[in-house]
Order: sequence, then C-alpha cells, then structure tokens
Amino acid sequence: MNSNSNPDIILIGAGIMSATLGTMLNQLMPGATIEIYERLDQIAQESSDAWNNAGTGHSALCELNYTPELPDGTIDATKALRVAEQFELSKQYWAYLSESQLLKDPKGFISPIPHMSFVWGADNVNFLKKRYDKLQTYNLFKGMQFSDQQGQLKEWIPLIMQDRDPNQPVAATKMDIGTDVNFGALARQMIEYLRHTAGVKVFTGKEVTNLKKRSDGSWKLKIKDLATGDRNTATAKFVFIGAGGGALPLLEKSKIPEGKGFGGFPASGQWLRCTNPDIIKQHQAKVYGKPAVGAPPMSDPHLDTRMINGERALLFGPFAGFSSKFLKNGSYWDLPLSIKWSNMWPMIKVGLTNFALLKYLIQQIKQSPADRVNALRKFYINADGKDWELEIAGQRVQVIKKDPKKGGILQFGTEVVTSADGSISALLGASPGASTSVPIMLELIQRCFPKEFQSEAWQSKLKQMVPTFGQSLEKHPDLCQQMRSWTAEALKLNRNIAE
Repeated sequence: MNSNSNPDIILIGAGIMSATLGTMLNQLMPGATIEIYERLDQIAQESSDAWNNAGTGHSALCELNYTPELPDGTIDATKALRVAEQFELSKQYWAYLSESQLLKDPKGFISPIPHMSFVWGADNVNFLKKRYDKLQTYNLFKGMQFSDQQGQLKEWIPLIMQDRDPNQPVAATKMDIGTDVNFGALARQMIEYLRHTAGVKVFTGKEVTNLKKRSDGSWKLKIKDLATGDRNTATAKFVFIGAGGGALPLLEKSKIPEGKGFGGFPASGQWLRCTNPDIIKQHQAKVYGKPAVGAPPMSDPHLDTRMINGERALLFGPFAGFSSKFLKNGSYWDLPLSIKWSNMWPMIKVGLTNFALLKYLIQQIKQSPADRVNALRKFYINADGKDWELEIAGQRVQVIKKDPKKGGILQFGTEVVTSADGSISALLGASPGASTSVPIMLELIQRCFPKEFQSEAWQSKLKQMVPTFGQSLEKHPDLCQQMRSWTAEALKLNRNIAE
C-alpha cells in the first residue's frame, strides 16, 4: 500500500454494504478510483457472514413482526409492503450483475426455499388468518397459501408436525418464492469482481483508526496495518463507513454534526445448529413463529433451512446474548468508549424506557442448554439435544438516536447518516439491512451524488442495474410478475434447493 494514497472513493469495511456500493459506483463511475479497507484478513467475515446473518432474504413473506396487530385488531402491513418492494430491488440488481457476468455463480449465494409462518394456540391462529387475509389484498403477496388443517401442514412441514397434539390449534402460511441468501458469499463475489477491475484496490488486515476532514473538503484517513503495526494515510473526496458495528465509533471520530447524538446498543446472537443429517433432510423451509413478549423485533424464532458453502444446514434461533463488543472480532471497550456527552442522555432514556427488552435479554442470558432445547421443542417436539450444538452468531448494534419528545429512542432497522455536503456517509443498524442493501445504497448515492444522480447518463445506467427503481411493483402487477420471472431465471431460482 502506498503511504499516501489518494483515491476518489474510500469504502471502510468489506461486507455486503461496501461491496454493493463499490460495484454500483464502479458501474456508474467506471473511471473513478476506489480503495476498500477491511480490518480482518478475509472478506465479509463479520455481519455479512452466513453464520452471523439470518440469510432469510427478508421480503416480509414470513416475518410476523413486520405485520403488527393494532389495538383495534386490524393488521398494519405498511412495513411488510416496504420491505417486500425493497427486496425485489435487491434481486433485480443481483440479476443484473449475474447476467453481466460480474457475479460468476448465483447458486453460490442464493437458493429457492419456501418462506413460512407457523403458530399455535387459538389467538395466534386467528392473528395469522387476519394477517393472511390482509396480505392477500396486495399484489406483492399473491400466491401466499394458508392452512389450519393438520393434514396439510404435515405435508408442508413434516418435522414440525411430527407427534404434535391433533387437538392443538395450529396454522401456517407458505410462500414458494422465498429465498435463502448467503450474504457473505455474495459480498465475496462482488469484491472479487472489484479486485480485478482497473482503478480498484482492496486491502485486508488494515484498520482505519481515525479520519478528519481537510480544508479542501476531502477526508484524510489514518490506517494501521494490523500485522506489522505500520501506519499510513489515505485521502479521498468521498468516504463510506460500512463497517457494521464498527461504523459508530468512526462516525463519532468524523465529528460531523449529523452524527452527534447517535448511540449503539449491542446484542449478540446464538443459534442451535443441527448436526444430524437425517433430521436436516426432513425439513425444507424457513419457518418463522411469533416472538416472545418483550422480545425485540429481530428475534422472531425460526427453524431455518440454510445453504452454506454448498451444504444444507438446519438452524433454530436466534437466542440473544449481551456483549459490550460492537463486532464479533471487536473489543469489550467498544460500548463504553462510544459513550459521549452528545449521546449520553439518549442512551440513558432508552435504558429507562425499555424494561421489557432488558428483562428479555436477562432471561436469554440466563438460559441453559436445556432451556434452548425446550424452546426448540415448541417447533420440533421430538428434538434431542444431542443432535444440536450451539453456534455463536454475529454482533448487532441497534441504533439509539435523539428524539425531541422522548429524549432517546431505540431504533430497530438501519440508519444512513450523511454529512450536509455528501462527502461522507455511514450506515448504522441491523436487520433487514443486508436484504435491503441495494435500495439503501441507491438512497445513499442519491444523497451523496445528487447532481450526477439526476443526469441522463446515470439514470439510464440505473435503469439497467435496477429496472423498476422509482416505480411501485405493488401498483403494477404485470411488471411485478415480469421482474420476478426475470430475476428467477437470471439467479437460477427455478430449481430445487437440493440440486
């Protein structure tokens, strides 16, 4: 690495967000020079990695927290519609990259797998039927099936229905167009393409330790080689902080006014991973249930078929834990060092007003191995603890932000923080971030490159990359079907997951 490099663009972190933004900017600005800095020795090993990311391809087909029941008993589908539209844009961009041969192996990162919701108990069955009826009024959810008949459910989910009480009220919905996405594999294919592109350099084992705005509007970054301890600098006109949980500390160091008042609440995740191949073969779906009372929105329990490195896997979870680290490979000092005068009050207020969440986390931390297996048995009655092992997932840092009325709020989702001049942008937050990485990065590009974004050349290219960007698939049923057929063909989704 040059001791004083001067690219046009610097991307911090080499996960799915930086990979997406890097490929997009390379397509829109083929002459621009780009440098990517990753602190680990390999690409996409933190939040994007398959074992650290749910990989559902979040499209609101099965996630019950996206369709809350309102006090009057009606179902609010607002978030479900938004997420479903966003995931369609992500699939379109991946299809474009695959058809253009920029991604070599779509089967290596995306697989077809039904998305299902499953509930038990009369009240929950009633909720799921109301959710189904509501979603059936929208084009994006056409094709969803509902059943409260145990005979039908035994065909859909034989493992879950095995030896279940025939008198227990149960119900499920099923969408066959669901996907499993290995975002680590996807990010690595994107970065591999960038590695072999003129004007792009990718560095691993290099940590950005500080950044400062210069008088000419550019940013000077201090970079440490974690293997040798050598320190260098790099200067760029535009910087993206896509470092997962590590984004908040760097945003604070940037000292941009827009970043003041943000805090982070870290939570770790755990899975039960099936080690018995005979059991893995008996389940072929992503089956989501209702979260426990007080649980955060991203904690819907699910029995989850995955494709990881070409092999079928079966996971159950997630179980929550707590660590003060902001990254799985981070420091226990991450949380305390992130607390500043500007975000102290929002963080205190969040702590004082989220007792249900704190109680839930304490209960999760206190769980024994037997407690986790008992939770699994609500889905799979005959589960034997000897067939399952604990897998530690990644860290998630939920956004805490200032709120004029409440002082501070805990936000589940993602937050793009951009300077007024658009010279630096950071991505904070978690689920469903990876699944909606494409629309998130399109929004970021629009903010940071407003003049270029409106140009005829960029608009034309954007339409190639994401054909329905700016249009509503919900309002255009024929276009929705056309795009889904195209993406399925380009991403080789017209196949069985076992192929």
